[in-house]
Amino acid sequence: MLDLIARLPPGARVLDIGARTGSFHTDRTDLLIVRLDLEIVPARGVGCYVAADPARLPFPPAAFDLVVSNHSLEHFVALEDTLREIGRVVRPAGALYVAVPDAGTLTDRIYRWMAKGGGHVNPFHSADEVAGLVERLTGLAHRATRDLYSSLSFLNRANFTSRPPRKIALFAFGNERFLAVLMWILRFDRGGLSRYGWALYFGDAGVRGALESWINVCVRCGAGHAEAFLRKSGVLGRGWSYRCPECGGWNLVTRERR
Repeated sequence: MLDLIARLPPGARVLDIGARTGSFHTDRTDLLIVRLDLEIVPARGVGCYVAADPARLPFPPAAFDLVVSNHSLEHFVALEDTLREIGRVVRPAGALYVAVPDAGTLTDRIYRWMAKGGGHVNPFHSADEVAGLVERLTGLAHRATRDLYSSLSFLNRANFTSRPPRKIALFAFGNERFLAVLMWILRFDRGGLSRYGWALYFGDAGVRGALESWINVCVRCGAGHAEAFLRKSGVLGRGWSYRCPECGGWNLVTRERR
């Protein structure tokens, strides 16, 4: 989604819906960023925070240039009403970014098993299903789709702010190096077992078609990087390991298909 944020003009307005502490980070200070969730949590990032029902957004029509729904649609009980509200508050020439998990993937099943459902009330089974639903209810045309890959970062003990569930013992208590090796093994089929969902772009998103995906995803922060980028940036160490350029997390690199 950061590519969409980067191309926004100064003064543009962004709605981060279902944001919790903030579903993305940007260094841009010339944007008005509104983070919305049912309640405002104590730990907050940059932006204005609003507590409201996403199915009844407290904003006038065409108020935002970009709406971001980063892994939130699967949590909304009133999904159709929420999508209609998104279509109402985004400008006709605006853009919408949606990321959702594929309910049939190994990652999503582990997440729901670990978190007793994890709050997922809307299972999605295909990118076409999501694209059609969003198009119909928001009025924004689907422009592009990107496959998303997992790192099981939600199991990394470095990311827990409270006591983790006992089931974490099955994953070496969230040890980062264990997770890096596990993901390296799961990626042997070039992504089938490590794929977990889709990112979809709607409206004036500036992209078209099927977009490049990155199979190498950090087990700490979840940032994906192309193998070529990792090589060029000089972060690859001995034994095909690398330190994530975003957070410094330890990972093993997998060669991508040419």
